[in-house]
Amino acid sequence: MLKKTICWLSVIAASAATPNVEWPFFGGDQAGSKYSPLTQINRDNVHNLKLAWEWRTGEKALEQYHTTPGVFEVTPLMVEGTLYLSTPYNRVVALDPATGAQRWSYDPKAYEDGQVPNGTGFVHRGVAFWRDRSNNRGRIVMNSRARLIELDSETGKPVAGFGDNGVVNLLQGLAWPVDPKQYTNTSPAVVYKDLIIVGNGVADRITYKKDPPGDIRAFHARTGKLVWTFHTVPRKGEFGSDTWEDGANEFTGHTNVWAPMTLDETRGLLYMPVSTPSNDFYGGRRPGKNLFADSIVCLDAATGQRKWHYQLVHHGLWDYDMPSPPSLVAITVNGKHIDAVVQLTKQGFAFVFDRVTGAPVWPIEERHVPGSDIKGEHSWPTQPFPTKPPAISPQGVSLDDAFDLTPELKAEAQAEMKKFRIGPLFTPPTFQGTIMAPGLIGGANWGGAAFDPETGILYVKTTNLSAIARLSKPDSSSANPHATETDADYVREGQTNAVFHDGLPLLKPPYGHLTALDLNRGEIAWHVPFGDDARLRSHPALRGVKLPEKLGAPGVQGAMVTKAGLIFVGGGDSSLHAVDTKDGSDLWTYPFARRTSGTPMTFSFRGTQYVVIATGSGAEAVLYAFTL
Repeated sequence: MLKKTICWLSVIAASAATPNVEWPFFGGDQAGSKYSPLTQINRDNVHNLKLAWEWRTGEKALEQYHTTPGVFEVTPLMVEGTLYLSTPYNRVVALDPATGAQRWSYDPKAYEDGQVPNGTGFVHRGVAFWRDRSNNRGRIVMNSRARLIELDSETGKPVAGFGDNGVVNLLQGLAWPVDPKQYTNTSPAVVYKDLIIVGNGVADRITYKKDPPGDIRAFHARTGKLVWTFHTVPRKGEFGSDTWEDGANEFTGHTNVWAPMTLDETRGLLYMPVSTPSNDFYGGRRPGKNLFADSIVCLDAATGQRKWHYQLVHHGLWDYDMPSPPSLVAITVNGKHIDAVVQLTKQGFAFVFDRVTGAPVWPIEERHVPGSDIKGEHSWPTQPFPTKPPAISPQGVSLDDAFDLTPELKAEAQAEMKKFRIGPLFTPPTFQGTIMAPGLIGGANWGGAAFDPETGILYVKTTNLSAIARLSKPDSSSANPHATETDADYVREGQTNAVFHDGLPLLKPPYGHLTALDLNRGEIAWHVPFGDDARLRSHPALRGVKLPEKLGAPGVQGAMVTKAGLIFVGGGDSSLHAVDTKDGSDLWTYPFARRTSGTPMTFSFRGTQYVVIATGSGAEAVLYAFTL
C-alpha cells in the first residue's frame, strides 16, 4: 500500500511541476496560426478522448429587452491557469480549466440596448489579455457593442483607471454621430505592447449616408486614451481618397473590420481584413475602386500608419468582404524563405503576400468579369485572381452545378436556376436575381485557417452554398420596422442560401470541405468533403435515396492543428472531429445534440492536455472540454 501511495504522489508531483502550455490569443498566437505544439493527444490515442467537463452559458431570451442570445462562437483563452471567454450576450467569464467551474463573471448588460441589428444576432468570439507591467496585474479586454471594457483578470472587476471606471465609449471621436444601437463588435481586440486595437461591426442592412464608419483605432491599455486612428475610407487628401468619386468618401460608412485581425509582434505590423462599403450590393452612390474596402491592409501597429495594402475586390457588389483573420506564415518557395501573410476570401481564394513588402508571392492577374446591367451602377471591369494556389471552393454557376441526388430533383433545380442570371464568379446582382457561388458566407469565413509551421501546410474549412443577389427598391414605409435604417437606391433581397423544393440547396453537394494547402508549392495537398447535414439527410424528398457518405457541413468556423498530426474541427457540423493531417481522414468523432459553433482550441494544464469547443446557441449554448 505504501509503495502505491508513493507512486501516486510521484505522479501528482510530476503533474504539478509540468509547465502549462497556454492558448493566450484568439488564434493561439498573434499570427493567427491556430497551432499547438502539444503531442499528448496523438494519432495513436485520440480514439480514447473522453468528455472531461461542460459549461453552459445559461443565457435566454429577455422579453423586457426584446433580445435573444445568438450562436456561441467563442474560442476561449487559457492564460496563467484560467480559461477566459465571452458569451453571446457579451458576458466575460473565467473558468477553472480542469473542471469548468466558474471563478467569476462580468455582465456588461449589452442586452439593455435591445437586439443587435446584424443578421447574426448577439454573438461574440473572444476576449484579449494584457499584462500591466506597472503593477504586474493581468487585464481582460472586452469590446462589447460600443464599449471597450477592461477587467482585472483575477477578480473580473472593471479597472478604475481605464477610461471611465473601466469603460471607453467607442462612439467618441468617430467622423460623425452614430446610433449606439447600430454599432457592435463581434471579434476580439488585438493587444500590441500597451495598445488595444479595435475594429467594429456594422449590420449589412443598415444603409444610409453617414451610416456607422469602420475606423480602426488604438487606445492606451492603461488609460483608455485614443492613440491613433486609421480611416478605412480615406478622408479628403488622404491616400486613396481619389478612388471614391463624387465625394462618396465624405458620407460612406461600413468598410469596417469585423473579422479578427492578426499581428507580427516582432516587426510591429498589424494585418486587417477590411470589409465592403455601404451598400453591399449596389455601388451607384460610391463610384470608383473604393479603397481600402475589400482589402488586406498592413499598418504600423504603434502609429496606425499604412505600410502596404492590396485590394482583393474592386468596387464590391457581392458582400465578398474579407472575412478571415490573415494568417502569418513562414514558407520556402523555390528555395527562398519568405515571411508571408495569407488572406483567405469568401470567393474561395488564398492570396499570399510577402508580409513586409506586400509583394504577391505568386502573380495576381486582373481578369475581365461580367458587367452590371443596373442603371447607375458602374461595376469594375476586372477583378484580381491569384495564379497560385488554386481556388479552394467551387466558383461561378452553370446548370451542371444543379442539385443532382435524383434526376427528377436535378431537372427541377435546373428549371429554378433558369429564372435567375447565372455565370462565372463576380457576375453582378440583378433585378431578376443572380445566383452567387460561393455565397454570402463563403468559401472561407471568420474561422480562417490553421497553419502547421513544420510542414508549411495551411488547413481551411470552407462552405459550398450559393446565394441569391436580387436588387429592389427598399421598403421605406412605416410598416417596415427597419425603415429608418435604410436610405438607398437599391438594396439586396434574396436568399442567403439559394434553395428550392422546400429547402433543398439549389446546387449539388458536398456543402463543406476541408482543404490542405501546401504553401511551399502553392498547391492543394488534399481536399475532402467535411461533415454532414442531418436536416438535409432527413428531408422528405430524399427518403429512400442513396446519399453520399458525407453531404458536407456548411459552417463558418475554423480548425486547429497540433504538432501531433491532428486537426480538430467542428466547422458547423454536429460533431467534433479529429482529422489526420496526412490525408484528411477522420480518426475520432464526438457527436453533439447541437451544431458546433466555435473554432476549437487546446492547452495543457498540470500535465494534462485538453481540447475545448463551443457549441449551440441561445439556451442551448454549451462549452465542452475533452481529455484522454
